[in-house]
Amino acid sequence: MDKHPEINLERYLIETPHEARDCQQLVTQVRAMGYLHHFEWGCHSGVHNGWAIIDAETEADARLAVPPLIRKKARVIKLNRFDGHAE
Repeated sequence: MDKHPEINLERYLIETPHEARDCQQLVTQVRAMGYLHHFEWGCHSGVHNGWAIIDAETEADARLAVPPLIRKKARVIKLNRFDGHAE
């Protein structure tokens, strides 16, 4: 008997728009939360946004990868794939 039931994880795209003045604090918080390696940033190009793809059970769980500083402004989008067949 398996003591660990299978967890069905979904993939979510996270967008973290922020102001230039918040960059350092945001990166510091993301690093402290252990998600820095998931994120790519546009800040050095003048696009103050971070993007990550996170595996999580729910949208709410995925949103927890975003620091409270901008959690309400973050967009969390459930991703899907198409296999080429009509759906």
